[in-house]
Amino acid sequence: MSEDDTGDEPLESTADSRWEVARPHGTSLNGVRMAGFRDRTAGCLDMRVLPQPAVIVVIGLGTAPVTVEGASGHRPLSGLVAAMSPGPARIRGEGVECVEVALSPRAAHALLGVSPLELDGSITAFEDLWGRHARLLREQLADTSSWQERFALTDGFLRRLAAEAPPMAAEVAAAWDAIVAGRGRVRVGDLAASCGWSRKRLWARFSSQVGLTPKRAAMLVRFDHAARALLAGEPAGDVAAACGYADQPHLHRDVQALAGCTPAALAGLTASTGP
Repeated sequence: MSEDDTGDEPLESTADSRWEVARPHGTSLNGVRMAGFRDRTAGCLDMRVLPQPAVIVVIGLGTAPVTVEGASGHRPLSGLVAAMSPGPARIRGEGVECVEVALSPRAAHALLGVSPLELDGSITAFEDLWGRHARLLREQLADTSSWQERFALTDGFLRRLAAEAPPMAAEVAAAWDAIVAGRGRVRVGDLAASCGWSRKRLWARFSSQVGLTPKRAAMLVRFDHAARALLAGEPAGDVAAACGYADQPHLHRDVQALAGCTPAALAGLTASTGP
């Protein structure tokens, strides 16, 4: 795996005064980022889940679960795994404290224990993927108040999962790298030609190992750059031109399809997948 193939840092846009944010000194696995979040105010969290070019794992440390609201209804979860394109959803909770892990497609392929395709564009309970090992990790994390110890425990958990993990096909990894390098502005035919595969074969292998089709992956990476620009306050027209959209209505359609809201609504958000 490359040093970091998830793209930029996770989207964050909440006020520093509310959230305690901790980051590890480093991780032993490439394509993995971790952070710790604690709501200093013990207040209510209500945030929209945004698609990202990474699988997001959130491990709750408090006694109260968070509630995930999506197409399948309301579910209280003590931990969750969000697919790269999880569909319109919100997370609500009180006094949130958690460890968040962002997994690049390479890392997700190795660590999930199932094909990312099986996440089915949704949010899955943490324990549904890793069972008793997930429950044990949550207990260990809750028993220590040191963020660096928590990161070390999480890193060890992931290293054990990765010990016998199958590698991603080199051709699929190269195609993903090309999509990230091109900020989503690539042609599927060019990707297939570069790895010597037919479009059909690339489509099938890429979808199985990444969890998205190459076209959808490119759409997501381009959206990720656009979302960051919109959250930074840049005008929608400028964002559309800078991120390779045909025009502003094209940007509008993609944001609506991926985030379930308009570019204007997205620009007004104060929270994303990570606090």
